[in-house]
Amino acid sequence: MKDLRFFVNMMNMRTLFFIIGVAALMSSCSINKNIMFKTDTEYEFNKPDLDSTNKEYKLAPFDYITINLFTGNGAMILEYTTSGIDRLPNYGGFDLYYILNEQGIVNLPVIGPTKLSGLSIPEAQRFLESKFVNYNYPFCLVRVLNRRVLVFTGDGSLGSVVPLANQNISVLEAIALGGGIRERGNAAKVKIIRKKDGVNQVYRLNLSTIDGIESAKMIVQGGDIIYVEPVPQLTNEFVKDIAPLVSLISSSLILLFIVTN
Repeated sequence: MKDLRFFVNMMNMRTLFFIIGVAALMSSCSINKNIMFKTDTEYEFNKPDLDSTNKEYKLAPFDYITINLFTGNGAMILEYTTSGIDRLPNYGGFDLYYILNEQGIVNLPVIGPTKLSGLSIPEAQRFLESKFVNYNYPFCLVRVLNRRVLVFTGDGSLGSVVPLANQNISVLEAIALGGGIRERGNAAKVKIIRKKDGVNQVYRLNLSTIDGIESAKMIVQGGDIIYVEPVPQLTNEFVKDIAPLVSLISSSLILLFIVTN
């Protein structure tokens, strides 16, 4: 009887180790599955574009813009600014909200279909002022509302949408606006993914040393993806994956041991 119990216990231990081994193999297929945009060791990254600080943003198809048009060369803006009023009333001017179509054209009142794509914001403002010249010295303000970047700061696949409210926002500033590099983020592996002429350009920056400060000055563009690669957590995720299975097996073996004894 004692030999039988010993045999059963040995079989139970072997079964336990076998199941744990199978669970390890199965869980290894799901560990760190939240890491995105993986590249192999032979992948050739594009050289960071550090000259983009001198480039003005150009309006593009599907941009969502607002146009503020004032008369009198914008005298009303100065009047209400100097009066200390926080919000500018819409007297004497009007707001237009438009989306540029696939050809970069918007249909504006009075002047009709107007192509704005390819123009910088100052160029678009001057162009529209020339079109509304009959309206008592017009003053035009154009803003692009849909310029934004996606920032993943190293916490797996969690990220945020960061609006580009200003021109010439750097990679470092965009990461700061997104909450900064998280504890799990690898500052040595920061990827910038940008679509240019229909092709994805991928840049990799090393922000882990002071030498990376120059590449961190790279100016982001609307639609960019900034991805801080997370550090793999093999042990934590493995234990988390197999813990319920080990608990179930242990409970079953204890019950079997009680029954056999």
